[in-house]
Amino acid sequence: MNFTPRHLVLVLALAACHGRQVLEATPGVELDGTAYEAAGQVLLQERPALDHEDLHNVFKLSPSIISGGEPDSEEAFERIASWGVKTILSVDGKAPLVEAAAQLGMRYVHVPIQYNGITEDELLRMAKTFRELPGPFYVHCFHGKHRGPAAAAVGRLVLDHASREQVLGEMRQWMGTSPAYEGLYATIASTGMPEIAQSETCDWNFTPSVGVAGMKEAMVMATRAFDNLNALKSNSWVVDPTHPDLVPEQEALRLAEIFRRSQKGDDMRARPADFRARYEALVPAAEELAALVSRARTGDGPALEKAAGLMSRIEGSCKACHQRWRN
Repeated sequence: MNFTPRHLVLVLALAACHGRQVLEATPGVELDGTAYEAAGQVLLQERPALDHEDLHNVFKLSPSIISGGEPDSEEAFERIASWGVKTILSVDGKAPLVEAAAQLGMRYVHVPIQYNGITEDELLRMAKTFRELPGPFYVHCFHGKHRGPAAAAVGRLVLDHASREQVLGEMRQWMGTSPAYEGLYATIASTGMPEIAQSETCDWNFTPSVGVAGMKEAMVMATRAFDNLNALKSNSWVVDPTHPDLVPEQEALRLAEIFRRSQKGDDMRARPADFRARYEALVPAAEELAALVSRARTGDGPALEKAAGLMSRIEGSCKACHQRWRN
């Protein structure tokens, strides 16, 4: 494959962001083939992850940007704080542990993204975060292998002014972002990064945790989780190599989180008591499903059968609710 990048021109622009001078982001590059293939054009020296017992897939990409897995313990947050991190950017769907970070002087920003690429609005929010909030930044998804590295690459482009070839290489060669997620690679390779003027005028307050806004949004998100779980169920809960970041335990816990958070809205309080009771029971059921699929993936035959049955009961409960109360 002949890969000839467009001449990379940095347009100098000055903007006051906490006393820093920032530049416009590097333009995109021409692709002759896939973006994943382009990620192999610049060969990087091998760099192992800085794994710890409480934090995985950690890569210090620059003094400003660290990419890694989700911190979910006090020890993990303490470790991140010890690196001088001031802002944590999560692109996972799960609600981040905002208070745990705040207790150590770190601020959370939540911009959940999908696996098929990063939207224009998501890019704008990320660019604004990197340009206007204090660093260093710790960027994470769940495992720190796919969506998180793509978001970290945005920071490398708009804050560090690294080349597209360099950051694509980091995603593929260091962090192991799967070729199944060509959309993430394509965003970093070719999509124009928001200009400084765009991020400055963006009316957004760095949301620390994207919640579930009412029953309608909860049902949309739950449907996606059910689709993912059914696909995993049909494969005996084995992770599909073409979608390596789709893990059954995570999807079951995501479903529990959707049900839990959507109970807090005004529209839920206005529902009949028997509806609320049925809905609330879905949270422990989804958590139990997470435990069962974890055991099933270790070859536990009875757990495999129980997980399938519980999945059917959860879906049946949802369908019964729809038939009785949907309007």
